[in-house]
Formats: sequence, structure tokens, C-alpha cells
Amino acid sequence: MGCQLGKLASSERRSGEAVLNEGPPPKTDPRLPLTAKQKYSMVASWKGISRAMEKTGICMFIKLFEENEELLHLFEKFRELRTKEAIVSSAELAEHATQVMHTLDEGIKGLADMDSFFAYVRHVGGTHRQVPGFKAENFLKIEQPFLEAAKTTLGDRYTPNIENIYKLTIRFILENLVKGYEDGGNENEIQKQM
Repeated sequence: MGCQLGKLASSERRSGEAVLNEGPPPKTDPRLPLTAKQKYSMVASWKGISRAMEKTGICMFIKLFEENEELLHLFEKFRELRTKEAIVSSAELAEHATQVMHTLDEGIKGLADMDSFFAYVRHVGGTHRQVPGFKAENFLKIEQPFLEAAKTTLGDRYTPNIENIYKLTIRFILENLVKGYEDGGNENEIQKQM
């Protein structure tokens, strides 16, 4: 009798699951280039990165400077660092890397509310107008270093599917940083004209 009840309960659970899975997938904001499932995977996977923010950020900046050494001059606090060892052990770089990772963290957490996401990320993009010599396209140079750092941090959890989701997400964030930077310039021009 106990065996029959177990089978009955098990079949009811399975049939209940089938009903739950039949409907259309939940909708995401149409401005977000991710499906609901991709967004869920991004947020779940990001937990692995958020536990190693400083390490991931330093790895990202090392890769950025290896590929774009000319960007070092933009960073007053660590432009004198010439060796990989000096960069790795720089407290200033660790601080900036952590700050950038927190910005990405806020952006990823903000994917649940696109209005807040756009306001936050574009504001951060606009603040970079204050950095002498900074150009909007510098934001885009962080994409590959970010993906490599995420792969290093996540290890085996960085599957081809997760890589695709991270590419979509980082590109979306970077494009909005650029938009914020560009819009910040337009606002400055408007204020000058008044």
C-alpha cells in the first residue's frame, strides 16, 4: 500500500510539473536583450563573480592593460606602474577594480528594473566625461578583458551558454555606458548654451 501511495504522489507531482511548464515563458522588458531564462542564468551565475569581485576586477584590468597599454595614462593613481607584478599588487588598482566591479554588479542587479538600470548605468557613463582624455570607445575595450576575467573566476561554470549570456550582458552594459557618456556631453553643451 505504501508503495502505491508513493507512486500516486510521484505521478501527481509529475503531471503538476507538466502543467506548470506548458505556459509561455515569463516576459522580460523588451529593452533587455536577454530572455527571462537568460536573465535568470546571468543573475544566478553572477553570484560566483560577486564572491570574488576584487580578484575578478584586478584580473580584468591586467588583461585590459596588456591589450591596451595606452589606457594606463588615464589613471593618475597608477599610471606609473610598468610591470604586471606592480599592477597586481597596487592597492589603488584593487580599489578601482573593485569600484568598477561594483558598478557592473549594480548594473546586473538592475536588470530587474530597466528604468533604474538605464538611469544608473548612463549616469556612471556620464561621470567619465570628467576624466581627462577619456573617450567613449574606451568603455568597449573592457569587453574582452571582462569575459576573460569572468571565465577565470567561474572556471568550469563558464559554459558556452553562460559565455553567450555574459557577452550579451556586458555589451548591453557597455553600450549604455557609452550612451550615458555621449548624452552627458549633450547635456553639458545645452547647459553652456543657456
